[in-house]
Amino acid sequence: MTTNAHPEVLRYTAFSARPEGGNPAGVVLDADGLDDAAMLAIAADLGYSESAFLTPGAAQRSYGIRYFSPKAEVPFCGHATIATAIALAERIGPGELVFATRAGTVPVTVAERDGTVTATLTSVEPHVEEISGDDLAEALAALDWPGADLDPAFPPRIAFAGARHLVLAAATRARLADLSYDFARLEALMHRLDLITVQLVWRESATVFHVRDPFPVGGVVEDPATGAAAAAFGAYARELGLVPEDAVLTLHQGEDLGRPGELTVTLRAGDPRVRVSGTGTRID
Repeated sequence: MTTNAHPEVLRYTAFSARPEGGNPAGVVLDADGLDDAAMLAIAADLGYSESAFLTPGAAQRSYGIRYFSPKAEVPFCGHATIATAIALAERIGPGELVFATRAGTVPVTVAERDGTVTATLTSVEPHVEEISGDDLAEALAALDWPGADLDPAFPPRIAFAGARHLVLAAATRARLADLSYDFARLEALMHRLDLITVQLVWRESATVFHVRDPFPVGGVVEDPATGAAAAAFGAYARELGLVPEDAVLTLHQGEDLGRPGELTVTLRAGDPRVRVSGTGTRID
């Protein structure tokens, strides 16, 4: 590993076992000595939706972690957490990890089976809230989505499981596939509502969904695979009774960007937290 002044910047993808799939993240395993400006500069230079920066924790296999998009720090990022956990496991072995994030403590379990490494994060306690009619109208206008294109079975809500996401459900796969939005207009609304992404979903079956995540506040048109939004969506779907309290959901993301990925969302009765699992691999 290089010195703190010039840390080694790893590149990993999360939610795919192939480098060309999933969501790429920068990973700095030794960020001691880096200030905010240095971390932001590394993230901006990489241009990925987020990069993760680790510092040692007080206990073994525990770490402080911060996440930066090319434009700003975010409180929590799921795909960069998965990528970082897999990068660590390659160096210190699979097992339990604990990450102290700005949103709270996030345990991660890394397991290897038949040569495939999978990481599972456990979110902070989630919550779901209403969105006003005026704010919903502004979001739909920025997306250029007619209200009639929404799935009435999935009421719009803001969901949190470490970061805030607006959940909107498309009535058809074609509606989800056709994404061309007003970047500045959506960014302004998201800043006002303190949103990280807009979680656009389409339900294929009882437990299978396709999702997309515009991310203008991070300086990225679209996030290819979004673990934080997947956790928020799991909390949303359970609270609104759209899925059972015990459920395993499969989210397909990145297909429309040519970077297919798969996120597994696990809900457990009696535990409000949401688990998000995925594979990952180093990008050479």
